[in-house]
Amino acid sequence: MPIPTLKTILKHQNQCRVIGSRFKTSSVQYVASRFRDPTFEKLMDKYKNLLKVIAIQDLILANPTNNPPSVSLDFLSRLSQKLHLNRGAASFLRKYPHIFHIFYDPNKFQTFCRLTDAAMRVSRQEAEAINASLDVVVDRLVRLLSMSTTKSLPLRAVFKVWRELGLPDDFEDSIISRNSHIFKLVDAHEPNTHILMLTDEMRDKRFVACVENWRVMECCRENSAVDRTEIRYSFKHSYPPGMRLVRDFKAKVKEWQRLPYVGPYEEMGEKKRSKAGIMGLEKRAVAIVHEFLSLTVERMVEVEKISHFRKSLAIDLNIRDLFLDHPGMFYLSTKGKRHTVFLREGYERGCLIDPNPVYNARRKLLDLVVLGRHAMLINNESRSVENCQTQKPCLQDEGRDESI
Repeated sequence: MPIPTLKTILKHQNQCRVIGSRFKTSSVQYVASRFRDPTFEKLMDKYKNLLKVIAIQDLILANPTNNPPSVSLDFLSRLSQKLHLNRGAASFLRKYPHIFHIFYDPNKFQTFCRLTDAAMRVSRQEAEAINASLDVVVDRLVRLLSMSTTKSLPLRAVFKVWRELGLPDDFEDSIISRNSHIFKLVDAHEPNTHILMLTDEMRDKRFVACVENWRVMECCRENSAVDRTEIRYSFKHSYPPGMRLVRDFKAKVKEWQRLPYVGPYEEMGEKKRSKAGIMGLEKRAVAIVHEFLSLTVERMVEVEKISHFRKSLAIDLNIRDLFLDHPGMFYLSTKGKRHTVFLREGYERGCLIDPNPVYNARRKLLDLVVLGRHAMLINNESRSVENCQTQKPCLQDEGRDESI
């Protein structure tokens, strides 16, 4: 009888892993043993370069004194390692001529980079979409604060996810200061640290979690055979094609779905040390991160960023392992030297099922990234943007990604 290899053991563990518990493996092994979803992996292949493009775009737009806004190539070259531009800044910029334009300034004797008209237009569309949805943004921030046990969060943690929440880059002024009846900033015990809090009149406001809306819709569907007692504490689950689910795993998921728990906006009360109490706390943690992802613009966030909220949201578990324990709800990708988690129910074939204006604007920038050097025979940039919008980059594998 052949001796099982580590790869075989991990594969077996991945199939037999149960909700709420897992075999004693290292964190690295646990991540390596996860089932890969080709749709999300393909999407992350594009996103990993989009994130680099956004980082450079932010640097360019941070120099409004230059007309047009631009940064020198020497400056970007010095930041190549920090920006993960493995082949250098110039090589990366030339891969995306629909986004970046390199030019020489004879007055400064330097080479600069600016955004193309098409990229500037997409940037303005995103800013306009954010400004048009400020009421939604305020609601997201209030909901996030309401999930905290103290109705407060460190401001630095909010800064980590300002883009994911669709906040304007000046949200301290445009959101917090202008809504003093909702938010207040106080000094923390640590120097140069601030705490964002809800005002007293906002502390008692009650919210319904996003999963509750799904449960109602499931019960109200025409010819629905859903048992309301069965779905009362359930979450939507879906698995990628090819993922084999053993009978024991299915039974554990069904048992977990029926398990009562305290919702993300409800008071947690005293922690119980019984097995049922610990499983209930774990399910509450799942509900919190599910709601967190539901509040994001793109139903995705880096695991490192959401980890900054663990203490405030009273999550005592390893968040990365929490995502891996529930592959029917979340998908964890490790592409681009970062761990990114997606809310599985929010996506279909690599695109957001219920898109919003900010997501649509950001998707246009992704379209330009996917184009790469393609379609450069078309001189009119407006026509190029129209062409890229009619494509389906989430279903195609156009352009070459930078080697990571």
